[in-house]
Amino acid sequence: MNKPNIQWTKLPRRSFLKGASALGLAAAAGGGFSRHAFADGTTLRTRAYSDMRSLDPAFSQGVVDEEIQAPIYNKLIQYQPGREWGWQLDAAQSIEQADPTHINFTLKDTIGFTNGFGAMGAEDVKFSFERIIDPALESTNKPDWGPLSHVEVTGERTGTIVLKTPFQPLWNITLPYIAGNIVSKKAFESVGGKIDTTPVATSGPYLHKSWEPKQKTTLVRNPDWKGEAGAFDTIEIFPIDDEKAAEIAYEAGAIDFTRISLDSLERLKASPPADSTVVEFPSLFYVWVGMNLDNPKLENPKLRQAIQHAIDVPSIMQASYFSGAEPSTGIIAPGLVGHREQSMTGIAANLEKAQALLDESGESNVSLAIDVLNKSTNVTTAQILQANLAALGIALEIRLHEGATFWQLGENKDLELILNRFSMTPDPYYATSWFICEQAGVWNWERHCSEEFDKIHADAQAEADPEKRAAMYRRAQDIMEESGAYKFITHEATPDIFRNTIVPALRPDGLPLYRYFGKA
Repeated sequence: MNKPNIQWTKLPRRSFLKGASALGLAAAAGGGFSRHAFADGTTLRTRAYSDMRSLDPAFSQGVVDEEIQAPIYNKLIQYQPGREWGWQLDAAQSIEQADPTHINFTLKDTIGFTNGFGAMGAEDVKFSFERIIDPALESTNKPDWGPLSHVEVTGERTGTIVLKTPFQPLWNITLPYIAGNIVSKKAFESVGGKIDTTPVATSGPYLHKSWEPKQKTTLVRNPDWKGEAGAFDTIEIFPIDDEKAAEIAYEAGAIDFTRISLDSLERLKASPPADSTVVEFPSLFYVWVGMNLDNPKLENPKLRQAIQHAIDVPSIMQASYFSGAEPSTGIIAPGLVGHREQSMTGIAANLEKAQALLDESGESNVSLAIDVLNKSTNVTTAQILQANLAALGIALEIRLHEGATFWQLGENKDLELILNRFSMTPDPYYATSWFICEQAGVWNWERHCSEEFDKIHADAQAEADPEKRAAMYRRAQDIMEESGAYKFITHEATPDIFRNTIVPALRPDGLPLYRYFGKA
């Protein structure tokens, strides 16, 4: 196998269930099933920060869906667990970049689809990848495939991915992430070419057994899997929006692995629950305050700029993140190509400048609303934002939403301010993908549209020179900030806790790769 000439970035090492439902889990742990049912090694119980939304790779919505899809589907390559970003072979027996626009692959002959849909072949790869770029499908994950032209089938298990132009993110976003999941062509065609939350056929080491909305997703070991068997008979994934609620469930013995809140990190490091381990990872998430440019209340650029300068990020770091996270300078985290050393509007509030901008705007008696996902960190942040804007005489209403409703807000043209948080992969292309004009009203909730930004997004994906590429992405973030539609907050951090009865397999940003989890 020949690996492409890709420089993987070494990241710095540091750096619907709410509380009542989590207490319900805790009660169950002490009653209906053994408090440490995981101890026999048959079941892994874990937590996702949101409920599953789709099992169709063309319509999956971020890492929550991918955490479920990765164990049940196969890709040509998968992320490898560890502290440094890299990949390993999965469905591919071999894969190589023949030239900047051609990637040749050969599939293993041991992978089959469930429910009688036969062996995985190159036609399945072609179908899986090309359907995502099909304009008629309107896949939300189309940006992940960038300039894909087509997949040429050269044999039963051999083929060539053909790109229109070179595409640097292919190896660290497209192939090892959501858009790289391979589905059965026959299975999808049997149901009209699209699924929702029930897969017709899968191929990985685990099978999707069931989904109980807002309660639990259950995976079971695939008895027909020819590779290394999954370590657990069953994996149960509980959607718990709030880290504090997840900690309650963990300390009650109801789950075996979870991300924990930053305000609990020092306590749990100093005195962890019995037979538990706490680990810390940097995070690629990005959090920001967005402003909807299509809302008449926010059409005045001086008003938006005043809001940017009124927001005090250090206060948010202290109150919401307990000084366990650092302020961000954009959507691209430290350690990735294109990270900016500083933002244009600064980190600390500048009330004098904010007031001057507000005076220049001519706006008075300003009243706005901010939509927020209802979890403790976000609520605290929104309250600080409310106080920041009150110092300018701007009234800010906080509107809280549960996960199921929050993630549909992008379609709402009446949005005003939004406190948002997106997941990320180790290439800047993934960050800029969601803020192009084409994504307005889809994932681009601010509806910011810039020809220069779109051109940078298109050109940077093909740029092989790391320094030139970095400069392009830094400029893209400048454009976002210059619009007045964005105030960047943090990339957070990822502390996790797990039972010593399991061996977690984690990405370099601390997120789980369940198919590789093992038993101690």
